[in-house]
Amino acid sequence: MASKPDETRDGVDLTNLDQPLFEGADATKRDLVDYLDAVREWVLPGLAGRPLSVVRIRPGQPAFMQKNVPKYTPEWVRTTSVWAEASRREVRYALCDDRRTLLWFANQRAVEYHPTLLLDGRITHLVLDLDPPEGEEAFGKAVQGAFLVRQALADAGLAGAVKTSGAKGVHVIVPIDESVPIDDAAAATRAIAARAAALDPEVATTAYLKEDRHGKVFVDSTRAGGATVVAAYSPRVRPGTTVSFPVGWDDLDRVTPQDFTVKTAVDQLGGVDRWAAQLPAPQSLPADLLEQGRAIPIARVVAMHEGKRRKREAAKKEET
Repeated sequence: MASKPDETRDGVDLTNLDQPLFEGADATKRDLVDYLDAVREWVLPGLAGRPLSVVRIRPGQPAFMQKNVPKYTPEWVRTTSVWAEASRREVRYALCDDRRTLLWFANQRAVEYHPTLLLDGRITHLVLDLDPPEGEEAFGKAVQGAFLVRQALADAGLAGAVKTSGAKGVHVIVPIDESVPIDDAAAATRAIAARAAALDPEVATTAYLKEDRHGKVFVDSTRAGGATVVAAYSPRVRPGTTVSFPVGWDDLDRVTPQDFTVKTAVDQLGGVDRWAAQLPAPQSLPADLLEQGRAIPIARVVAMHEGKRRKREAAKKEET
């Protein structure tokens, strides 16, 4: 017999609300549910209509990424099937379009929400992911990289909004015109990353392989096409259950990721959708940016071939 729910909201039975969310979360499942319900009007616009991957965490188990919806998913949860080239199969993703679906995910201990960049088959924004090296000053270095991206965008006549990733990095989001083809968006992202790194090569790099970064911030240009990025306002499976939080450019070097958690973020928002307020209108992409980006190889592909080359070289050395 199923246990009696602790509470029911919008027809969704919520259970085990007072259990710790995960080790080090400093939050319960109730805190997660209450937070997501409080920000639903602001988080849902970034999720609606987009194939959604979530990071769930069951009690006593490691966190895991869920793409395919489970068989017990309620029939009222909207889904869409997407062909996954890597695994050569159809993946049935959820579409989190409403409060009821968001609450159902929260009750499933879905902590993180990673929507695709695609909406109805078109790409809506560029993502520059600033991934800092390990260390105490990690976030500060990510902020330095974000300012370089901001300058590179300004030099191209573009603008972006910035948010903490909720982990150690920073995301710069650049809304683009709906007519931009996916390949052009990917090319523009590569060009912006290259221009940002060129502004200060001592701070930033586009080197995909970690051993080639030498303590610099990685300006990741690989979030394109069917890629995902954690949504604004999404919690993270991180100590304190931090949140990916919108930050004004003028405040970026005054905050830390730990400032924004499922327990503190709602009060800090003060009833305002800061992400919607900060996002610029969709922009067209300059021809010279696209031309430069098309000439830059895809970082992941280059890294794959370079990794194989290095393995062969290492094997040869061992033989000799």
